[in-house]
Amino acid sequence: MNSKAEKELKPAIAQDYETGEVLMLAYMDEEALRLTRETGKAHYWSRSRGKLWKKGESSGHEQLVKDILIDCDEDTILLKVEQIGGACHMGYRSCFYRTINGAIVGKKVFEPDEVYGKKGKE
Repeated sequence: MNSKAEKELKPAIAQDYETGEVLMLAYMDEEALRLTRETGKAHYWSRSRGKLWKKGESSGHEQLVKDILIDCDEDTILLKVEQIGGACHMGYRSCFYRTINGAIVGKKVFEPDEVYGKKGKE
């Protein structure tokens, strides 16, 4: 993990605020949580890039935060969001678009190469 101690990061689940569909799992530090609360748009800590990022900064597929809940142990965050476009960098509405056996069960909503090109994926 780049420059963030594991204990400083909390798992953050993004869930569709209307349907309850689980869209993705990411991680938040205090700054990401603060920015999310201040702007109403989801911000996360990228463990692979070692930096803070706003969901949709590359793709335009933002998450508009409707509510923020924390679990009983205060170590996991649940964001109830309005997802603009797809949550998954693979082009699907949800990162949970396939079964453990590899069957595709999710809806593809964009083509990653058209959105990201050579910029990389979020």
